[in-house]
Amino acid sequence: MGSVFRSADGAGVSKIFLTGYTPTPIDRFGREDEKILKTSLGATKSVPYEVCEEVDGLIEELKNEGTLVVSVEQTPKSVDYKTYIPTKDIAFVFGNEIDGVDEDIINKSDVCVAIPMSGEKESLNVSVCAGVILFHYRH
Repeated sequence: MGSVFRSADGAGVSKIFLTGYTPTPIDRFGREDEKILKTSLGATKSVPYEVCEEVDGLIEELKNEGTLVVSVEQTPKSVDYKTYIPTKDIAFVFGNEIDGVDEDIINKSDVCVAIPMSGEKESLNVSVCAGVILFHYRH
């Protein structure tokens, strides 16, 4: 997560929503996560974040505000991230390292984009994936 915060800072992300069991810079007991703080190099202080337990409510809220919800996942309906041109603000959904984005969230998303893979591995580390996507869409 520290790497995601650093990439988000560099790409000018306005806010990160942490959901599910995603590690947070400050745990529920108020303790700082030293690994996240170290790898973020202070980006946890420069990029606002919010911990959201209820993903469905967050997606609904974002959509009601006029934000596009874009899942980054390889599905039969995914489009190449380089060809998708958004028409308004975007909230990207990045999935679990192993299981990806939950099917229910994919179904609630406005679109799915994917990073084409050329090697033997089917996916990238989530922090690398976030870096590619955030920097591509930063303008």
